[in-house]
Amino acid sequence: MPQTEAPGIETAPSTRLRWWTELPLIVLVYACYSAGRLLARGDVSGAVDHGLAILRAEQLLHLNAEHPLNRLFTREAWIGVPADFWYASLHYLVTPALLIWLFRVRGAHYRAARTWLMTSTFIGLIGFTLLPTCPPRLLAPEHGFVDTMAQYSSWGWWGGQASAPRGLGGMTNQYAAMPSLHVGWALWCGVILWRHGGTRAAKAAGVAYPLLTAIVVMGTANHYLLDAVAGAAVMAAGLLLAPYVTRLLVPAGAALAARVTAVTGRSGGAGSPIVSGGCQTAAGERIPRQRESRLGPGAEAGASPTDAGDGGPDWGLPRSSEAGSLGKTR
Repeated sequence: MPQTEAPGIETAPSTRLRWWTELPLIVLVYACYSAGRLLARGDVSGAVDHGLAILRAEQLLHLNAEHPLNRLFTREAWIGVPADFWYASLHYLVTPALLIWLFRVRGAHYRAARTWLMTSTFIGLIGFTLLPTCPPRLLAPEHGFVDTMAQYSSWGWWGGQASAPRGLGGMTNQYAAMPSLHVGWALWCGVILWRHGGTRAAKAAGVAYPLLTAIVVMGTANHYLLDAVAGAAVMAAGLLLAPYVTRLLVPAGAALAARVTAVTGRSGGAGSPIVSGGCQTAAGERIPRQRESRLGPGAEAGASPTDAGDGGPDWGLPRSSEAGSLGKTR
């Protein structure tokens, strides 16, 4: 017995991911993140107070990873210069590359991973807004930090103000240090490589990349240790919230895709078997609903044009058996 599908049961096409919908979504989310990060500047004195409070908290906890790493990066250019390149570029390269790889090779896991990353990013933006924090490199010199990005700026494309390209330092928020999304995104990349890489090399990279990124952000004096810890905490919160965000977004995306499909289906019309808006042309008719206009509202639905009697208007159409044969040939 042939199976029939009820309308609305087949939902796979409406939820299937397409690169031309995913790319604008990711660009939009990153644009919102960048704009929000830029607008959430806060006052400089408050940001400095927050940075000093983090230093005091680390002293109470007997944590001091930033100073020895920063001295090493400052003294050894062969370490400091690659670290600055790492800080300024890899989060722009590795994270999108893994998103594309997931989309193409591990499509079944892409949506959850993408939602996790975006949810965590927006949580980080909330942190930038509520807690603008001065990074170690912008504290007064007596605190013992050296800005390696400024020290080695002649080696790279960044300027002395920030990791942004030369001349664009004023267009970035230098007080968005808490939490460190450099570390957060690197942790996301590490988890993706560990879970879906499939090789020992990928798993090793999944462990090394976030650890090295945490060392780099402290050695270049761009983040405190607690910033890195907060970046990991943000990713954990995003992981917990991602399923709920997915439940909200998937129905909305499916409804939007269905509406777009309906609109394009109506406008295209080439592949649709319905060419008369639901009205079929019967034998002896040149246009849909011709019988209704000839027979009047009280005529029977199954009557042919000749059933109207000799009093009906003569449309110049074949009659009786000729109309039947004409209908068969159509």
